[in-house]
Amino acid sequence: MKKAILAIALILSVLCPIAAQQTLNAKGDNIVGTYKSKQGDDVFKARITRMADGTYQGQIVWMEHDRDANGEKILDKKNPDKSLRSQPADRIILFSGLKYDNGNRRWGDTKIYDPQRGLKAKMTAEFTSDGRLRIKGTLLGISETVYWVRVSQ
Repeated sequence: MKKAILAIALILSVLCPIAAQQTLNAKGDNIVGTYKSKQGDDVFKARITRMADGTYQGQIVWMEHDRDANGEKILDKKNPDKSLRSQPADRIILFSGLKYDNGNRRWGDTKIYDPQRGLKAKMTAEFTSDGRLRIKGTLLGISETVYWVRVSQ
């Protein structure tokens, strides 16, 4: 009897995270919310919203360290668009036009902006079995993956 209970518990521990992942990836609007993440030394929160055209946009809404040593707001100085270099880093739009692919059950078809490097890379996003949002950026065949943890809807 103990072996049967142990086997059932083991099966459930494997299947429940898979079911949670499939549920989170099953609908485009499941990505909407506020997430916390870290890239290098930068800790930030980003909000993903659904736009009127049905695509999604991600924007930084908070940074742990949003001021330089002189107390001035950190700006998006590496942005390739010179008109955006005076924008505060805690308001940067990381991506827009993100689309949900129902067949693959993930989001993509846009580029994500990396303010640390001033580069844009092809982006895909999907939830992992533990509920984190995996963001993968690929540029010239080189990929980097970061994980975002939802902090609110």
